[in-house]
Amino acid sequence: MREPQPPAQQADALRAQQQAMHGTTVMAFDFGEARVGAAVGDTSVGIAHPLATIEAADKKSRYAAIAALIQEWRPALLVVGLPSYLDGTEHEISRLARKFARELNGRFSLPVELVDERLSSAAADMSLAEAGVAANKRKPVIDQVAALHILQAWLDERARRIHMAQAQQ
Repeated sequence: MREPQPPAQQADALRAQQQAMHGTTVMAFDFGEARVGAAVGDTSVGIAHPLATIEAADKKSRYAAIAALIQEWRPALLVVGLPSYLDGTEHEISRLARKFARELNGRFSLPVELVDERLSSAAADMSLAEAGVAANKRKPVIDQVAALHILQAWLDERARRIHMAQAQQ
């Protein structure tokens, strides 16, 4: 039996595994004014993983934390959840999420895609509840689990589009 690895070694092992499968690493963000959740996934396996919750007092600290994640994981694409009301109309946080996506693109020179994130926080809360995480323990991780749901939706839609394209050939 292998001993548990420190988080940095786990990340290195997962990254090496992803590269061996010739997939593309994708990183997603659940934007919030107080916290930003981050998740990572790979297109070859189509599975997202929660990564971090960034609680930064200022914009500079927030982007420094994001830069560290990007440096570590080296994604080829970033995905940002775009919040909206249930009827699809946008609100103030939608505008801020779009601005965040533009800033990510400008700072890191990586393509950024927006993904509908309606109910991602509710899905994250439900996932944590189903996993047995007590309600008072969810706040520190709910944003990264919401980012996981955002990225998983993007990966699932990508797989669906590829499958449809292959079926039409």
